[in-house]
Amino acid sequence: MAGSGAAQVLLDKIVQCIAAEMGAEVCSCYVLRAGDVLELFSTVGLNPAAVHRTRLRLGEGLVGMAAGQARPVVATDASSHPSFAYRPETGEDIFNSLLGVPILRGGAVRGVLVIQNRERRAYTEEEVEVLQTVAMVVAEVVARSDRGPADEAPPLTVESANLPMRLEGASLSPGIADGQAVLHRPRLTMRQMVSDEPSTEHRRLDAAIRSMHRSIDDLLARSEGSGSTESQDILEAYRMFAEDRGWISRIREAIDSGLSAEAAVQKVQEWLEIRRASLSDPYLAERFQDFEDLANHLLLHLSGRGSVAGSATLPANIILVARSLGPAELMDYGLERVRAIVLETGTANSHVAIIARALGIPVIGRCARALRLIEPLDPVIVDGDHGQVFLRPSEDAREHIETAMLQRAARQRNAHDLADQPAVTRDGVHVSLNLNAGLLAELHHLPNVGAEGVGLYRTEIPFMVRPSFPGVAEQTEMYGRVLAHANDLPVTFRTLDVGGDKSLPYFHFGNETNPLLGWRAIRIGLDHPAMLRTQLRALLRAAAGRPVRIMFPMIADLPEFAFARSLLDRERDVLGVDPATVAVGAMLEVPSILWSLPGLLSNVDFVAVGTNDLVQYVFAADRGNARVAPRYDPLSPTFLEVLSGIVEQCAAAGVEVSVCGEMAGRPLDALALLGLGYRSLSMTAWSIGPVKAMVRSINMSEVDAYVRQLRRGGTRGLRESLRGYALDRGIPL
Repeated sequence: MAGSGAAQVLLDKIVQCIAAEMGAEVCSCYVLRAGDVLELFSTVGLNPAAVHRTRLRLGEGLVGMAAGQARPVVATDASSHPSFAYRPETGEDIFNSLLGVPILRGGAVRGVLVIQNRERRAYTEEEVEVLQTVAMVVAEVVARSDRGPADEAPPLTVESANLPMRLEGASLSPGIADGQAVLHRPRLTMRQMVSDEPSTEHRRLDAAIRSMHRSIDDLLARSEGSGSTESQDILEAYRMFAEDRGWISRIREAIDSGLSAEAAVQKVQEWLEIRRASLSDPYLAERFQDFEDLANHLLLHLSGRGSVAGSATLPANIILVARSLGPAELMDYGLERVRAIVLETGTANSHVAIIARALGIPVIGRCARALRLIEPLDPVIVDGDHGQVFLRPSEDAREHIETAMLQRAARQRNAHDLADQPAVTRDGVHVSLNLNAGLLAELHHLPNVGAEGVGLYRTEIPFMVRPSFPGVAEQTEMYGRVLAHANDLPVTFRTLDVGGDKSLPYFHFGNETNPLLGWRAIRIGLDHPAMLRTQLRALLRAAAGRPVRIMFPMIADLPEFAFARSLLDRERDVLGVDPATVAVGAMLEVPSILWSLPGLLSNVDFVAVGTNDLVQYVFAADRGNARVAPRYDPLSPTFLEVLSGIVEQCAAAGVEVSVCGEMAGRPLDALALLGLGYRSLSMTAWSIGPVKAMVRSINMSEVDAYVRQLRRGGTRGLRESLRGYALDRGIPL
């Protein structure tokens, strides 16, 4: 496909000029075409034959990322970047560094301007700004072109509609899986809507209910080997829902009115959908979703199939794609077939995510337009570690991804080999690596990854899956199992952190405009001290004289911590627990407490920096908002100053400090934390191996000096500078 005269000539001259002026070996211009496709329109340095042939979807590859996020993308080693999309016809594999900026006009993306070099280099802030300025000029050229990027382009062909794509979502369960897409269609076609034999329909309904109960019992039996009491609690709740007389009686009433059993179930299901849509409480809405899930399941048993997995048309390696999904619906596809799940909705605390984690099934949630973009039996690769879905990967892309999968497997083997090795730097500095967990099943990873303890145990999940508040005895048993599984390794329990996006079925939170900044975590516990005292009493009883670490979340000022600690001290005294066995800490995640840090440090045994919330509160940017979250890098000078101030004050006060947010589990971010002075990190199980490998490859004194140098420079490009430092020294990231 040839370019249009004047515009093509002008863009060819522009990319040549940019390459010469910026010392780039490659400069390319990609123009946005119809169907959200980026077409290589002009280049110097890449294979000229690729012009008008190479295409990328929005969000695909580094170029697609720059367009999809409408912000610059800088990569020091492009081919190793998780978003890299290889296009062999371009001949770009010899170029390591890449800078891409979006071509914007009127706030809309019109294309991407890219420069590349063989040398691994970090492009400066000035170079980024220069290229952005040039992109403004290019935007006018593209807009005036007689082949506009969207409105005058020829329609998409079948071939271009089936281009490879990379979709973004949120990681709800880790792991990588390869398979074929199966689109979840919860509705079944009704062959008979009415019946004049209600007794026959009641018998059919009874038989289907018994069959459904047996299938849930089978899933319960299979889940017993997972070690997750939480997933078993959920399935037990499902069994209770299935036996609930309220919804079954509604179905029977509908049958008595003259409907077939299938039509009666569907009528009740529609009523459930209407009720769910009117609910503002997320927990109650999810419980109605549970009944809808069971209604779908019951329809399958009424159809005589029992499970959609019984169909011979389904592949053996299912990537299940759905808007939402319940555990019973997951069960319908056969757990032995499901390799991964892609959801348009979903949270880490949803029932299907909890069960999937227990069963080792990767899950991506909040993957927008998945059902629209993915076709049945499409080849799909799901990266549950990074929240990415690779749709219809080309042979070259598949080879690249499969290489990454092999590298991941090698890292896992390396992590396993390192499990019994200490996390000690080459110059002898010890770094404590600990596990973040919220499920009992996750504690099975402790001996396999070589964690030194549990740096953060989230206690709220068992509260969320029970129909009523667990009493002291029940909580004592829960925490006792956690300590038993930890095998004398230290466990830091975070007290109940609910509210925000985590609701309880038996507790009314009320309607809030911004629940994440509202009544949640320690604020609820202090307003309902009996609830907090019950949990503290259970934790102390479960410890039974053994050392226990208890941490209060979302402390905003000293009076909050003082009140919470007084409740703990009271329960400790009542039970006659030796104070020396109870370590008390606080999460540093609300910026206001940083101005009272000296006073806090004089009253705690340890603190933990919760970088997930701290980042979003420091920058006033919702980390779940794709428009603003990418703008604010935890490795920015601003946030590094915040972290540096914390670690320096803790060192001066002699108080133990750790980091337990996502930063700690990313090797590059962890490298920066070590350079700031942090020596204790807590992360997910699958992050410990890579971080340990990084720790064992560095010289701590050199890293400290380099991070100090970066901070003095005050540049915004700290991440790429640090990445370049690591690559030059062979530090695994």
